[in-house]
Amino acid sequence: MKRPVLLPLTLATGLLLGGCGTITGGSGGDVTLRMVAADYGDSDATGTGHYWDDVVRRFEDTAPGFKVSVEVVSWNDIDKHVADLVKAGKVPDIVQTGGYADQVAADRLYPAGDVLSIDTQANMIDAFAKAGQVLGSQYGIPFVASTRVFVYNKAVFQKAGITTPPVTWDDLKKDAELIKSKVPGVTPYALPLGPEEAQGESTIWTMSGGGSLADNAGNYTIDSTQNRATFAWLRTNLIDRHLTYPDPGTVDRKTVFADFAAGKVAMLNGHPGLIQKAVEAKIDYGTAAIPRRDAAARPGTLGVADWMMAFKANGHKAEIKKFLNFVYQKENTLKFDEEYNLLPVTQDTRAEMTGSGKHQDLAEFLNALPNANFYPLGDPSWDKVSGLVKQRIGGAVKPDGDKVLADLQTAAAQEAGRARH
Repeated sequence: MKRPVLLPLTLATGLLLGGCGTITGGSGGDVTLRMVAADYGDSDATGTGHYWDDVVRRFEDTAPGFKVSVEVVSWNDIDKHVADLVKAGKVPDIVQTGGYADQVAADRLYPAGDVLSIDTQANMIDAFAKAGQVLGSQYGIPFVASTRVFVYNKAVFQKAGITTPPVTWDDLKKDAELIKSKVPGVTPYALPLGPEEAQGESTIWTMSGGGSLADNAGNYTIDSTQNRATFAWLRTNLIDRHLTYPDPGTVDRKTVFADFAAGKVAMLNGHPGLIQKAVEAKIDYGTAAIPRRDAAARPGTLGVADWMMAFKANGHKAEIKKFLNFVYQKENTLKFDEEYNLLPVTQDTRAEMTGSGKHQDLAEFLNALPNANFYPLGDPSWDKVSGLVKQRIGGAVKPDGDKVLADLQTAAAQEAGRARH
């Protein structure tokens, strides 16, 4: 998901809070759970350390004998930091970061069912719990979420005489043509297929066209018939008609978000961070489900999550389970999601945020959560394949787009083969 502006290495200190008892590990000594967590803040005042400080203090008040040490590390450094700890034999008990597949491939993690109660597991939004699975077993435990929805400029729509957001691709094309003819100087639809996050925009479009980048069995399907049709539609209906940027493969998401906030873009797909930019820029915006090729198809969205992982190395399964069940209580998840403007992964927190009336700006994003579709997160080759998609898939909307998809399919299959052997 999109990260906030991040601090350099930040440590949450002072979290070794003693209790009046002890927990005895398998070797007979006291146990201190060690956790490494990502920093979602953009200053000392907003850093995630203060959140974990509060969680640990309240947890230890209810669980005498537990000691928990939380180290909060910037997104720029966390993956390398965890890798260095593992290499040095200082494996943490819990890590909260952006992925889990590499640790599953190395057989370092407890299954989620070993470290979550039945009630906590049942409270997870099903789509996100399933996204944490590898070969049918869940190892990635979702921590926070984001979804993508269709976002549009209401003032531009009014000038163009458009009264409702598009439901289908044909609707989108017709609206874009009206905007082009009646609101000059505005890009009707922003299609960011540049390397910043081309894998996101391409996933949204392949999904809404009935395709995908990978199937449910974990096989890459980049060069499917559906995907070829999707990118051909984008080329002939948006690019060739000058209804989007001339070369979407050179345009990054940050550019289209800035253009929308400046009133220069009428329609695009976005995450909650775009809404913040629109509000700050005083753009009168609307949100809707992502348009799809077939109106009869169920609306879908791209789901993105950050993850918890529970490591086996120290044998602290029971202690991890007790702490994580506390972490996933509604009081704690709601506080984190509201503070950092993120979406929940648990059903009770989603119900609270949907029903409280405090999050109308996130209503469409919250509605989309149960229907989320995901990258092939459980495939250890995805990191490399994602990099290839970022760099190359922008070419799929050019006249030789079918060859681009075919070459990406071959490269993805090769990466998958290497990762599995």
